[in-house]
Amino acid sequence: MNFKIRQIINIISYSTLVMCFIALTSCAQKTFTKTKPTITKVKKPNILFIMLDDLGKEWVETYGAEEIKTPNIDKLAEEGMQFKNAWSMPQCTPSRVTLLTGQYPWRHGWINHFDVPRWGHGAHFDAELNQSFAKVMKSEGYMTCAAGKWQINDFRLQPNAMNDHGFDEYAMWTGKEGGENNGSGKRYWDPYIHTKAGSKTYKGKFGEDVFTDFIIDFMTENKEKPMMIYYPMCLPHGPLVSTPSEPNVTSKMDKHKAMVRYTDVMLKKLTDALDELKIRDNTIIVWTTDNGTAGNIIGTMNGRKVRGGKTYLTENGVNAPFIVNSPRLVPKGIVTDALIDFSDLLPTFAELGGAKLSKKIKTDGKSFAPLLLGKSNDSPREWTMALGSRAATLENGRVKNIYKFRDRVIRNKRFKAFVNTNQKIVEIYDLTSDIEEEKNLINVKNAEVVETLKFFDKIVNKLPSEDAQPKYNKLEGSLFDVDLEVLKKQHRSNKKKSNHSPKPKRK
Repeated sequence: MNFKIRQIINIISYSTLVMCFIALTSCAQKTFTKTKPTITKVKKPNILFIMLDDLGKEWVETYGAEEIKTPNIDKLAEEGMQFKNAWSMPQCTPSRVTLLTGQYPWRHGWINHFDVPRWGHGAHFDAELNQSFAKVMKSEGYMTCAAGKWQINDFRLQPNAMNDHGFDEYAMWTGKEGGENNGSGKRYWDPYIHTKAGSKTYKGKFGEDVFTDFIIDFMTENKEKPMMIYYPMCLPHGPLVSTPSEPNVTSKMDKHKAMVRYTDVMLKKLTDALDELKIRDNTIIVWTTDNGTAGNIIGTMNGRKVRGGKTYLTENGVNAPFIVNSPRLVPKGIVTDALIDFSDLLPTFAELGGAKLSKKIKTDGKSFAPLLLGKSNDSPREWTMALGSRAATLENGRVKNIYKFRDRVIRNKRFKAFVNTNQKIVEIYDLTSDIEEEKNLINVKNAEVVETLKFFDKIVNKLPSEDAQPKYNKLEGSLFDVDLEVLKKQHRSNKKKSNHSPKPKRK
């Protein structure tokens, strides 16, 4: 072979080898060189907290209700987490203030019911002296919204009360305002609703439609931001009425059932809106009720008749249906016996949203966020507590609770104790075998009962011997004050009432 040709071939071969080596080296560098990880900021979850007014488990199909169908509520439970042991307080005011503040009624003072706009006397839920979950969530960048029933401020005297409590937007039934404005009592057909524009009647509208549409508009406008939405429904609290879905119902029970079914319709409307806005996967829905059904309504649950337990400390009054659902965040198909109560809601919302609680304000609740997110199999609680109901009285122009130490109940997963107004445990029941609380074991010398009583006694003895009174700076210029004698009459009557719900008559 010619020398020049051979030389050219060698040069080409060498060049090829060099190029291959460079290519291989480059590949190796790409394969083994460490690169900085991309940090993706996780979007905070939206929270939609729905709370019905006066509904016990005996009217929710997934809990064993036999006289009604609630398919959308059932689906929420089947595809989420259903709680067996979630305690509310027994009536409106103590439940609502407890969930807003994260404190038990004996600490925040609103132990008895006080219908602020209807009873007046300058009383109100004071934003300057009380925390709320809305203010906590706003501190972490959440947009906040409320729609539905409030009833712990008089919007005539405090038109901006909802803003003061931390809500950016709101549409609230005013509550029946004492005095000449009879239209204010309407919460269903032709509802009287307060917004930033003021209070007015929505002629021809149904209250729950107004509230639900308001929430959907809020979600549409703020879907790119984290949202904390509070929907305290008016339904199915009396007065019993027909609904847009069932306009022709006439009997008491048919109206009640129609109203419960309409809460199911509203839930479907909200979940559909979340899907359409493409934010369903990042929204945690919490669905519950403020206390048991009204006592004049009896339902059938798991083969037994259950009278509504509103105002009572028996399970039909305080053991609330409680469901949490989020397709991406909350485990599916879970039925849990974890113990939670309404004081836990504020710290749970705060942890879910990454908000910090003030160290200056004492909070009684414990966060169960890890349980909701599948990071734990239980709540951090060993016991829960419930107390408070029936009308308060007035003393020296201020709201005053009926008792120095209000009777209450404490439970663990098995046993439940009743504590009387002398701060003594007088009853204990085994809820695993006695759900109707008929067999008082207080004198039974069973080792487990004795140990449980010792455990409960330690809790009771650590409580203050005197409950707090409501904390508020009294408002001047009240437009209506209920007659003091009216409240005193209720006060005397309430002192004679049992804290046990009467049972339905057996045929």
